[in-house]
This record gives sequence, C-alpha cells and structure tokens, in this order.
Amino acid sequence: MPELPEVEVVRRGLARWVTGREIASAEVLHPRAIRRHAPGADEFTDRLKGRTVLSARRRGKYLWLPLSGAEEALLAHLGMSGQLLVVDQDSPPEKHLRVRLRFADGGPDLRFVDQRTFGHVMLTPLAGDVPEPISHIAPDPFEAAFDEAGFTRRLRARRTEIKRALLDQSLISGVGNIYADEALWMARLHGSRSTETLTRPKVAELLAAVRTVMSAALEQGGTSFDSLYVNVNGESGYFERSLEAYGRRDLPCSRCGTAIRREVFMNRSSYSCPRCQRRPR
Repeated sequence: MPELPEVEVVRRGLARWVTGREIASAEVLHPRAIRRHAPGADEFTDRLKGRTVLSARRRGKYLWLPLSGAEEALLAHLGMSGQLLVVDQDSPPEKHLRVRLRFADGGPDLRFVDQRTFGHVMLTPLAGDVPEPISHIAPDPFEAAFDEAGFTRRLRARRTEIKRALLDQSLISGVGNIYADEALWMARLHGSRSTETLTRPKVAELLAAVRTVMSAALEQGGTSFDSLYVNVNGESGYFERSLEAYGRRDLPCSRCGTAIRREVFMNRSSYSCPRCQRRPR
C-alpha cells in the first residue's frame, strides 16, 4: 500500500495538473470505486459537474481536492493498487479504469484506475480544512499541525511496541510498514521495544529518522515494488534501491555487515539488523 511519500508524489502531480481546472463531466465505470459515497453514482457525477478544483491536499495516506462552490472536497484513498493518472482525453481507457473526470479546457483527463478495487473516491464536506471522514486521523510528521511534544507524551503513555505505535494512524499518520522499518533501522531501535521505555531524546531521534527516510523517498519518487504504484504520469519511484532494512532479508547491514533478519509482524514482514537493533529482553 502506498505510504506518505508515494501519496505526496501523487499530490504534487495533481497540484500541477488539475488545480484551477473546471470539471466538465464525471463518469463512474465501477460502483465499488464510489462505495463510500452513499447517494450513488448519479448524484456523485451531477455534483462534480461545473466545479473547479481549488488545490490538492494530503494528510497521511489520503488525498483530497477542495472544490469551488461549497466547503466540500473530492477525497481519495488509493488502497492497495489505486492510481490517479493525468491522461490525454483521447487515450483509450485503461483496463481497470473506475472513475474519469473530464475538464472544460479540453486538456488531459483525471482518471482513477484500480486493479484490486480496494481504493475509493467520494465527495465529502470539509471539517475545517480536512474532510470529515478523516478528521480523526492524526497529522503527519510534515504538517505544521503536528505536535511533537504531544506525540511524545501520547507515545510514551501507550505501553505498546514502538512499531505498532508508528503504524497507529490516530497517533501519527502516513507511516506504513516500509518506512517504519527504515526509520527504526536508522534510529537503532527494534520494533518490539516498549514505548514507555523510550526517553524524550530517543523519541525525537526516531521522529527525525521518520522525516529523513520519507524525505529521501520523496526525492526519488517513492518506493515501487511493482507496477501498481506510479505517479500521475505513470512513472515508478526508485527509493527501493536505497532501502536499508525493508525487503533485505539475509543481505548485509550497511552499518555493521550483519545479515538483515525478517520476522513476522501483524501478518506482515518486519526487517531489522539483529546487531544494530537488538531485541529487548
């Protein structure tokens, strides 16, 4: 599933290609793509027609396009395989095209393509600057609204494993399995370390690591392990070539040379260096 850097790459593309454009028409080609939009496809397409995209926003793994005419936005979650593509309107439809927006200027379409149909789009009111369905999600570590001191207090009070806490979107949004492993490697922390044992300086070090690895991923267009994650132009990211822990089972740690270890974690894989990131007793 795309994490914060991958979604931010898409947001930047949307900001460039769709901001300020008036929607001429919308078409829903698969009802599952708008399953969270309760009024249905006809109401969805009618309400989009004639609206202007004001900007492109993101919180954690969610994207939204604020629209003219009301305190409302088009909210998108990419799920496992969703793609928001800017495509010439004369291009043939993609095999897994679910929703298509056409614009009054005759320029490129915005298309939501989703092979596995776990993603979705919906029209929703805004609660302040954030769509109502995601107003409970915590700010991500790049937002001005992110409260580092508050995060540290809540984290140390959780009494859980640090990796579980990093994946808790009500505590910090945007961090998924890949970047949690990378940040923990950088901070020399094992994912099973208990949160209440972390000092404030160590939490600050971990947050710095989260921002560092995500910033590096952004510079390289995100991490692409298959063809399903792409930016709005259909291009893959290259950060997987720079990963230090995730997906590197039995390969040498770049710091100490010890073979990276894979462990099962919440029905997923977790990767760490057994020497640099010692498991707590």
